[in-house]
Order: sequence, then structure tokens, then C-alpha cells
Amino acid sequence: MDGLINRNSTPPRLFDGRVLPRADINRMLEAAVTAPDHGLVRPWRFHIVEGDARNKLGELFAKALLEREPFAPTSAIEKEKGRPLRAPVIVAVGAKVDSSRAPKVPVVEQVVAAAAAMEHLVIAAQSMGYGAIVLTGRNAHDPMVRKAFDLEGQDELLGFVYLGCINEPTPAKERPDPAEFTSVWS
Repeated sequence: MDGLINRNSTPPRLFDGRVLPRADINRMLEAAVTAPDHGLVRPWRFHIVEGDARNKLGELFAKALLEREPFAPTSAIEKEKGRPLRAPVIVAVGAKVDSSRAPKVPVVEQVVAAAAAMEHLVIAAQSMGYGAIVLTGRNAHDPMVRKAFDLEGQDELLGFVYLGCINEPTPAKERPDPAEFTSVWS
């Protein structure tokens, strides 16, 4: 319960650059695939980006930016190239939708199942002492980026989970009172 209640997004500036052992990443993914999944569609897709592949992802982000904004300034292009370098490991999480399963398992339920898997991944990482944050932005919705992760049509690229080792705890965040969002329906 403490892990859930104290879960916080770790700012990438807190990552110390150490590489996560693959066994730990695999353990996080084991937790991710325990997410609720109506109809056992298993729509989640995980793409591990590490090492030099982070530079390749940065190039993809820059190319996508230039496709959207052909006259983007050099500073914006360089910023896109540098985004993936903020963490030693990134897990791109997608929802690969099986339209043949609808209406029994609607598309939204498949996307939600993949989103739950992404949150399981984050919670697993933090329970293991790592920092984690989900980042999206325009790249998560860009057709060129989505295609690079084998997503099309109703598929969704839900986000990029940045993972890293940390030497200091993620700063606590003020939480809302659940009562503000809760009612008893009758």
C-alpha cells in the first residue's frame, strides 16, 4: 500500500546514469503483464530502448518533428534528439488492438488494459528502488513514431516509461483528497 500511495514520477534529472540489469527490467515486465485484461487479449506491447538505440529514437523524434514542422529551429531539433538520452532505459508501451474481439472486448478496454500494464511497470520499478516516469508529448501521438513501434489504426502508443537508477528519493508530491472525487451512487 505504501508503494502505491507514495508513487511519484521521478524527474529524469535524478537518474544517475547507471544501467539497469536486464533481469530487473524483465522482472518489471513480469509485473506489467499481470494487469487486468478482459478477454485475455493481451494488447500490451513493450519495446525496450537502451544503449545506442536511444540515439536512434532521438533521430526518429527529430525526423517526426521536421515532418510536422518543416522549418523547426535547430534548437528544437536538438532537443528532440536529446529526449531519449535522459534515461538509460526507456520502455515504449503500446496497445495493439484486436478489432476482431469487439464488441465483446471494446477497443477502449484493450487500451485501458495496456495502460494498466504500463502503470504496473512503473510501480514495479519504483518498488525495486528505481526511478520511473511516463512521458508522452507529441511523439506518442505522431504517426511516424507510432509506425516505428508497429502501431497503426486503432492501436495506441501510450507513453514512454523512462527508467533509471537514483541516489536520492523522488520528492514527495501533495495528493488530493479522494473524497473530492468520490460519491456513493444509489
